[in-house]
Amino acid sequence: MASLKDLKIRINSVASTQKITQAMKMVAASKLRRAQEAAEAARPYATRMEKVLSGLAMSVGGQPGAPKLLAGTGADKVHLVIVATSERGLCGGFNTSIVRAARLKIEALMKEGKEVKILCIGKKGFAQLKHLHSDKILDVIDMSDVRQVSFSDASPVAMRVLKMFEEGEFDVATLYYSRFKSILTQIVTAQQLIPAAFEEKDDEDEGLKGAIYRYEPEEEEILSTLLPRNVTVQLFKALLENAASEQGARMIAMDSATRNAGDMIDRLTLQYNRSRQAAITKELIEIISGAEAL
Repeated sequence: MASLKDLKIRINSVASTQKITQAMKMVAASKLRRAQEAAEAARPYATRMEKVLSGLAMSVGGQPGAPKLLAGTGADKVHLVIVATSERGLCGGFNTSIVRAARLKIEALMKEGKEVKILCIGKKGFAQLKHLHSDKILDVIDMSDVRQVSFSDASPVAMRVLKMFEEGEFDVATLYYSRFKSILTQIVTAQQLIPAAFEEKDDEDEGLKGAIYRYEPEEEEILSTLLPRNVTVQLFKALLENAASEQGARMIAMDSATRNAGDMIDRLTLQYNRSRQAAITKELIEIISGAEAL
C-alpha cells in the first residue's frame, strides 16, 4: 500500500498535469476559432471552382484534345496516395483515423496488383505508415514551422505533385485528410485530385438550369489553366480543413484528459484521507493501549 507521502506526490503530479491539459484545451479552443473561420471561408471558392470545372469537363471530357489532368494517362497502374496529417500529437484519434483510411486503400490497391507511392504531409502520418510501407514513402513534407496555413504553403506541394504527374511517375493521385464538421465530428475524406473527378450536382440557381454556356477563350484553353490551379486550391482547402479538425480533436482530447485527471485526483485524495485516518486511528490505539498498560 502506498505511503501518505507517495500519495501526496501523485496527487500533486496529477494536479500539475491537469493544469497543462486545461491550458492546452484553452489554446486549442482559441486556435480552433481562427482555423474554423479560415476553413469555412475557403469552402465557397473551392466549391465554385469545382462547379465551373465540372461544367467544362462535361463538354470537353472524352474528346481527343482533353487536357491530361482531366482525361488521365489512360492507365491505372501507379497510384500516388497523399496522406495529410498533423505535425503534433495529443489530438485524440485525428491522425490515426486518416492513416487507417489511407492504409486500407493502399492494401486494397496492392491486392489488385497496383503500384503505390506515398507522399506524407505531416510527420505523424509518416510515423505510423513507415512501419508497414516505408519502401513506398517518397518523402515527408514538414510543416512544423507553419503557424497558419496559407495558399503559399499548399502551392509548392501541388507543384511537386503536378511535376510528378507530367513526368509520368503516377497515373492517379488521391488525397486523404479530415474534413471539419463540428468540434465533435471530423470526417475522414478521400479526394481524387488527378485525374480531376467531379461529383454531379444540381445547379443551385434554378433559373440557370438547361442554360448553354459559351466560353471565351475555348474550353480546352481555360481547362489547361484552371485544372493545375484546382489541384492547388483543393490541396489548400484540405490543409485548412485538417487544421480545424486537428484543433477540434485536440480540444476534445484535452477536455477529456482534464476531466480524467480530476477524477483521478478525487480517487487519490479519498485514498489519502482514508490512509491518513487509518494512521491516526492506529496511533490513538497505540497511545491508549500504552496508557492502559501503565
